[in-house]
Formats: sequence, C-alpha cells, structure tokens
Amino acid sequence: MRLATLEEGGRDGTLVVVARDGTRFVRATGVAATLQAALDDWSTLAPRLEALARAAEGGGEACAGARFAAPLPRAYEWLDGSAFLSHVRLARQARGAEMPPDLLHDPLVYQGGSGVLLGHRAPLRLGDPAYGLDLEAELGVIVGDVPAGATPEQAAGAIRLVCLLNDVSLRLLIPVELAKGFGFVQSKPPTAFAPFAVTPDELGDAWRDGRVHLPVESFRNGERIGSCDAGEMHFGFPQLISHVARTRPLTAGTIIGSGTVSNEGASHGVSCLVEARMRETIAGGAAATPWLTPGETIAIEVHDSAGRSLFGRIEQEVLPR
Repeated sequence: MRLATLEEGGRDGTLVVVARDGTRFVRATGVAATLQAALDDWSTLAPRLEALARAAEGGGEACAGARFAAPLPRAYEWLDGSAFLSHVRLARQARGAEMPPDLLHDPLVYQGGSGVLLGHRAPLRLGDPAYGLDLEAELGVIVGDVPAGATPEQAAGAIRLVCLLNDVSLRLLIPVELAKGFGFVQSKPPTAFAPFAVTPDELGDAWRDGRVHLPVESFRNGERIGSCDAGEMHFGFPQLISHVARTRPLTAGTIIGSGTVSNEGASHGVSCLVEARMRETIAGGAAATPWLTPGETIAIEVHDSAGRSLFGRIEQEVLPR
C-alpha cells in the first residue's frame, strides 16, 4: 500500500491512497482525514485503507498535476541515525580522527526538527552560499507506538511505512555546532520527503532484515552522482528504533532515518556531496567538489527490480532565501 498527502485541507493535508503504478489515487475520505490519524488507529484503519488501495487500481484521480506534501507535513519526532558505517569512517579519516570504540554496536542518532517537513518539489532556500549546502539521500521508517525499552523484535513490529528523504545539511555550520557539544540546530534546515510512503510488503523481497535492499539514486543538475545500495546498513531499522526507545516511548508518527546511504569503495558514487569531498581530501589532500548554489537542482529516487519508482521522485531547486 502506498499513502500520500495532498497539499489541501489544512496544515496536515489530506490523506490519499495511491495505485501501485503511482499514476492515480483515491482520497481516504471517511477512513482517515490525515496520515497521522491513520497511524493513531492503524490496526483498525489499515484494512480499510487497503480496500481503497484496490479501488485506486481501477480509477480515482490522476497523480500528474496533483500537489503532494510530505507524507507527514509535520511529525511528532524526527530522529536520524548514521547507520552506514562507510560514511562515518570516511568522515573520521578525512579529518584525521580516530573511530569511536563502540562504533559497531552503538548507533549514532540525533534529533532533528520535525515541525516543518517539506514536499518533494519544495525549493531548497539558501540564506548564504558560505553555509555549504548539501543533499543527503536517505531512507526512513514511520512507526506506530513503541514502548520504552522495546527490543529490536518489538521495534520491527512497529514499522508502519517506509519513506525516501533528503536530509538537507549546511555543512560549514556543522563543525561550529558540534564544537559546542550539544548537537545540530542551525545546520539542519527542514528535511524533504518523496511523495509516497509505502508499507514494507510493497517492497517485496527487497525488504528484509529491517533494511531496503535497493539502490538509491542521487542526481545533481541531471547528472547521476550515486546509485548506492541501501541494504548495506550496518544497523537495521529495528535496531535504530530500539536504540532511541531505550529510555523513552515513541509515539505513532515518529520518523526514524537511516542516515546518508553510503557504500564501501567509490564504485557506487555518493549520496551526498561531503562524501565526494572526503574522498578527494583523502586521495589528494584537498576537496574539489563544490557545495550547492542557487540555480542548481537535485533529485533522489528508488526503483524496484521491475523499474517502478517506489516512493516517487524528490526534485528540488536551490533558490535564494
């Protein structure tokens, strides 16, 4: 099942159910007004939404021309991990830092802003090119209620939907904030999401071990810069969820991100510009890849083995603020 939110009906939009080919949708009127409402009563409403999904295969409205928001235009929590250890290793190596001793068994996670989440065509507003604007192609999951102390097995049962996102970063503000020892704020603008959030069964055998075993394609100005295998996550989503729920419950509608999709070696390219710059620094002592500037575009997409765009395509233009 594929769910999406139209930019209408208030701040939280209007929930719709999308056909498997991504071309048509039906409104979830009478079932759940918003995706958050569906998540709040998932066990009751999911079967009714599945019935609408079958109806969408034979009719409904065209997706072409529809204005989609993020699946959750605002969320109770947005928690982002760094589950691809090749990215962490590169970052440490590029700046001559040692690897954390607990890297292999203790996930890195930060809490981002979730009050404003962008749609797939929302512009990336850049206040100052000196901030170092970067894309970050990631996958994420949206969960139901998760109790404090949940095991990975319990966490796996709470995964409701899988989503694709651009976790935007202002790279040159990050070191200043990290030096304070208190996390990201100014360096993390609103995150953008592909239009469709899908139930795990929609991924078929590409969903296993709490991971999406498919390539995530990233583009800059129409040129593909990466096609990275998302199945290379060191920590699966159940482990990430269990980690963040260790001392507190998570409410339905919480989003957990994978961190930048990254692979060992350079053959699959990159999902963010900083990784290209890190490889350049390691190889030659200096970075050459420039940060994003106004007028440029980025795109992120995932196709299944049949060539179907699973989540729809993120396409954003960089504009001055």
